[in-house]
Amino acid sequence: MKIPFSPPYINEAVLQEVTSALESGWITTGPKVKRLEDLVSKYTLSSNTLCVNSATSGLMLALKWYGVGKGDEVIIPAYTYAATALAVIHIGATPVMVDVENDFNISIEKINNAITEKTKVIIPVDIAGWPCDYEAIKILVESKTNLFIPLNKNQEKLGRILILADSAHSIGATYKNQFLGSVTDITVFSFHAVKNITTAEGGAICINLPKPFINQDEYDFLRCYSLNGQTKDAFTKSKAGGWRYDIIYPGLKINMPDILAAIGVAQLPEYFESTLDKRKDIYKVYHSFFTSKEWAILPPYKDQDRVSSCHLYALRIKNISESTRDTIIEKISKQGVAVNVHFQPLPMLTIFKDLGFDINDYPNAYKNYKCEISLPIYPQLNKEQLGYILKSVENAVESTI
Repeated sequence: MKIPFSPPYINEAVLQEVTSALESGWITTGPKVKRLEDLVSKYTLSSNTLCVNSATSGLMLALKWYGVGKGDEVIIPAYTYAATALAVIHIGATPVMVDVENDFNISIEKINNAITEKTKVIIPVDIAGWPCDYEAIKILVESKTNLFIPLNKNQEKLGRILILADSAHSIGATYKNQFLGSVTDITVFSFHAVKNITTAEGGAICINLPKPFINQDEYDFLRCYSLNGQTKDAFTKSKAGGWRYDIIYPGLKINMPDILAAIGVAQLPEYFESTLDKRKDIYKVYHSFFTSKEWAILPPYKDQDRVSSCHLYALRIKNISESTRDTIIEKISKQGVAVNVHFQPLPMLTIFKDLGFDINDYPNAYKNYKCEISLPIYPQLNKEQLGYILKSVENAVESTI
């Protein structure tokens, strides 16, 4: 049996929506992008949503909006995908990496120790779809206002460190009965091909800034900035007599096209109404099986404040080395089951080692990584396939440790 790791969820509704975009004669940014933005806001209760071409671009744009640049520091976890750090580097700021806790997510204590007068933003990352402790982060940020030195209008308005959630994994997750997207100042989702909702490539910026900000105004700014700073998008310009425009910001070109947005428009309602529950059901099957295994460390799913989006099932094996983990993965793969590892901590990657980061400074990040195996989890999996995955993992682990 061959079981892929994360195939896209493409059904008849997706095919019809994409065909509709093709037949409309308009495939770049237009009405389907706006429809997707409205749907994200509707289901997450975000004040405003802007869709862009990737979550990485979304993080960069949010950082630029806050005026972050050379000399500024942005706190990020050492355990995340490289894009979190690269977004900071691309806008000229300095990423400050801190260690994580046993649930994979950023350590509040380590954030506290890392905040300086140069800190402008904290980017918590919801690893595998498990929400960070946002209330604790908010309390910490409020307690550090005496250190915050605003350098522009937006920073003066907010008066504190910006909380910019990297929620690439966690659309559909909840924190204190709120869907992520409406919990922090700005939240960025990913719609990459392997995510719970996809547009092949893409991302969304959810804006929920406190007063005196007017979120619609900030959406308008970000939208313009995402289109080279142009005052009209191509769809508006194409209307009769609508050719004249202006360039008012040194913007980026990171807009999402309609042909991709169409996939998300078809997927998103079904996701919140049924396919998210299917992911949760698979998560529970894994949980039920691995609970009886003394060698298994189960990933977090639910507590009194949080429910995961079940993007990844990040299984850990007790008391094994990195090389033993790799042997187990090889055995599972030989059975036709595709598994993965999320993630190599950033200090293990060449670009960050060259910047002076050392994995020995992040012991929890390495401890989580060295024994982690991500199992397939997506709504197309059936009972027979799940049973095969479980047996393959069980045999591989128990024949190795």
